[in-house]
Amino acid sequence: MPVEFLGIAATHNGSETSPRSGAAFDKEYTLKLARAHEDHGWDRVLFAYGSGSPDPAPAAAYIASRLDKLRILLAHRPNVSYPTFAAKTFATLDRISDGRLTVHFITGGSDHEQRREGDTLTKDERYSRTREYIEIVKRIWTSHEPFDHEGEHYRFHDFVSDVFPVQQPRPDVSFGGSSAAAYAAGGAEADIYALWGEPLEKTAEQIEAVKAAARAAGRTTPPRIQVAFRPIIAPTEELAWEKAHRTVDAIKARKGEPAVVRHHRRGDPENTGSQRLISIARSGERYDRALWTPTAAATGGAGNSNALVGTPETVARALLDYYDLGVDIISARGYDLLGDAIDFGRYVIPLVREEVAKRDAERAARGPGTLVEAG
Repeated sequence: MPVEFLGIAATHNGSETSPRSGAAFDKEYTLKLARAHEDHGWDRVLFAYGSGSPDPAPAAAYIASRLDKLRILLAHRPNVSYPTFAAKTFATLDRISDGRLTVHFITGGSDHEQRREGDTLTKDERYSRTREYIEIVKRIWTSHEPFDHEGEHYRFHDFVSDVFPVQQPRPDVSFGGSSAAAYAAGGAEADIYALWGEPLEKTAEQIEAVKAAARAAGRTTPPRIQVAFRPIIAPTEELAWEKAHRTVDAIKARKGEPAVVRHHRRGDPENTGSQRLISIARSGERYDRALWTPTAAATGGAGNSNALVGTPETVARALLDYYDLGVDIISARGYDLLGDAIDFGRYVIPLVREEVAKRDAERAARGPGTLVEAG
């Protein structure tokens, strides 16, 4: 099966290791970073969502109108707009991008972050709302006749949209989470299920949980699996590990800065995914070929934070181990957003694509139903 690569569409040059040098939405940098992804073999970029961050939808439209091939993954929280409004926004953006949109629905794992924008539902209530929200958006994308909706969280009458996506029957839906409630909602509704990078054994367990949830929902085809990492690469193993330790030192040095403290609540994380990352980090620093956990530990398990460390060849082999588990979308971003996007695109993506093509050709030559031993 083909493999895809997802990068980050940051709106400024700041990261966990260095403060931004300009405004929160730096139009020139946003385009420069997106173009670097398009020019270096990436398939799509994520426009992330944060309570105080620039609105990702118009930022995505800006990029879509200026680049020809790069696809867009737009993060969206259901608490910030009614699903009738959101469905039209997404359909319009799919039109602007000529059918290059995927929507990533975020339920929200932190009560503190959700309440910043007036969302006071409990975690389980949020998952229930997200599932209903996705169902509504899908129906709006595909229904040309007015319909009513009377649900637990949303009610409206005689609605029909006048704008429909380019993609037929609809754009893909992406979803993430590591709790039982997340598996149930995403297993039922997602086309793509997003996980944070964990050791191979634990990733395999999560994939099986997603598949089981999809079967329980009556689906015959489970979601595609996406896994996210923070690659740290260099020409030699020694240089890569030196870079990794410098990266962790820089993360720790920034944690006390006022801007960082203001945007991140202290204390143990509430969401299951971050709790898992912290638990894995406490159990060990290195796993499998190249997985390294101190970056996750230094951030308190904040989001995509486990690293893959090594030469491009080492990191490519590590990614292929995940491919062998059934992962066909690799999410990756470095700490020097622009430079690392270029380096990863130049030195890692071609290695992975070449090996995947080789394995697919061998599989095709052996015929359907033949198992190919993982390399």
